[in-house]
Amino acid sequence: MQFVPNQLAALRSVLRHGSFEAAAQSLGVTASAISQRVKALEDRTGTALVHRGPPSTGTAAGLRLAKHAEDVALLEDQVARDLALSAPGSAAQLRCAINADSLATWFIPAMAACPDLLFDLVIDDQDHSADWLRRGEVSAAVTCGNKPVGGCTLHDLGALRYVATASPSFVARWLAEGVTTTTLSAAPCLVFNAKDALQRRWMETYVAPGLAPPAHFLPSSQAFIEAAKAGLGWGMNPLSLVQDALAAGDLVELVPGTPLDVPLGWQVSRVMAAALGPATRAIVRTARQHLLQ
Repeated sequence: MQFVPNQLAALRSVLRHGSFEAAAQSLGVTASAISQRVKALEDRTGTALVHRGPPSTGTAAGLRLAKHAEDVALLEDQVARDLALSAPGSAAQLRCAINADSLATWFIPAMAACPDLLFDLVIDDQDHSADWLRRGEVSAAVTCGNKPVGGCTLHDLGALRYVATASPSFVARWLAEGVTTTTLSAAPCLVFNAKDALQRRWMETYVAPGLAPPAHFLPSSQAFIEAAKAGLGWGMNPLSLVQDALAAGDLVELVPGTPLDVPLGWQVSRVMAAALGPATRAIVRTARQHLLQ
């Protein structure tokens, strides 16, 4: 099936901006024209593509088709560069999955090194970001470990070092007798979300398997640190984010010298690897400047 480019552009713009009016302003046409193009695309595909908001969001089919349009734009951008043609009218967009701690520590400088690219980031745990690639919902992802997803190319980035941290007052209250299976089972911990296994992994590595302490769920890297400093619980924080707090005594390691190093990789769909070559080089270079090698 062949698609009409301006219809795909209309769909992309609606999903990017969240409304038909904003999409119309972005593309320099009327909202009626955007509506007609999306409706024509829905008639052609025989399925709804947009949940008409506010905000307007994509159906499963709409998101898949919008990603196809983004991939086409990236490929066209590569051809323009290869043939030394003038740059396209609008920047190409890369939809990729990344874990929140990478975004909070090293990925922003990597994005800044790709000035001709717009990023659409999906935030997920590094142990699960590869699932977005398997489903074909993103073109690239920061993933955990060194196992490539089928149809993708894996680039090793280095390891993000985590340390188990808490406030001195929390340690005095809950861990005064030391970090043991008994004390750690009672001491509240901080968990990013249900997919976050870092606290469990640290306990299994350095204390004992099978511990299940009470937990606060805080899906924010910065809130994780602030909650630890406030004495709400202990949690695994990237060392680069808590170095100053550790130096100032606002946080302490539960057990000094017990880091957890999480290896990260940048995986790119092979179909898009050439088009994403400049971005991949910038992301790998930046990661290796910030992560443990």
